[in-house]
Amino acid sequence: MNQEKIGKAIKTLRTKNHLTQAELADKLGITYQAVSKWENGKNIPDVAILKQISQEFHIPLEALLEGQIPRMKKKKIWIVFFLILFILFLFLLFLFLSQKSSSFEFRTLSSGCDNFDISGSLAYNEKKSCIYISNIDYCKGDDTKEYVELSCHLYEVNGNTKTEISRYLYNNAPITLEKFLSEVSFHIDDYAQTCDAYSENSLFLEIDATEESGKTTTYKVPLSLQDRCEKTSSTES
Repeated sequence: MNQEKIGKAIKTLRTKNHLTQAELADKLGITYQAVSKWENGKNIPDVAILKQISQEFHIPLEALLEGQIPRMKKKKIWIVFFLILFILFLFLLFLFLSQKSSSFEFRTLSSGCDNFDISGSLAYNEKKSCIYISNIDYCKGDDTKEYVELSCHLYEVNGNTKTEISRYLYNNAPITLEKFLSEVSFHIDDYAQTCDAYSENSLFLEIDATEESGKTTTYKVPLSLQDRCEKTSSTES
């Protein structure tokens, strides 16, 4: 999945339907800043919102994930319109069945900690998984301290083994924790671990916030999968 292509597709849908970013955000129940991040290719919506966009604008989810918006000529009669959609459906069904081994399943990632609200998703097949985490919000909202150094690490833990998957670091001008987290996102497109290998809360974020005095506060945020992953297997020819 190419987040820039998906962002351009969302922008095309929005402008063709004469919507502002704020109006689209209201339809989807999100902030306009999230829409802006999508359209600028900084992150992508989680799977639930992708499905909502697909239904709202009547385009196939597969086409949206590929960043392709079906072009339809104006003044086409309805019978031709539905015929094209039917042919497209048959083509996508054939493509899905013929390439089932490389198809992705989706699971929603959320925070297992009351102090943080996290939007994310896990896309996986039998070979790999892709992790997308965005819109990390600090729910307490009462930490007005400014920190001189912050870091956010994405880890996977398996027994006594703790593996860092990715990190986001900040050491510029003093900044609040809430502001820092609004800029953090993770996009891991080719992680070797398959989804069915994850156990409950095996993924987590670790956030370190260091004050000018040198005092560091650490937050550990478990990430929960919406449902356990189904075991995937290659389709025999």
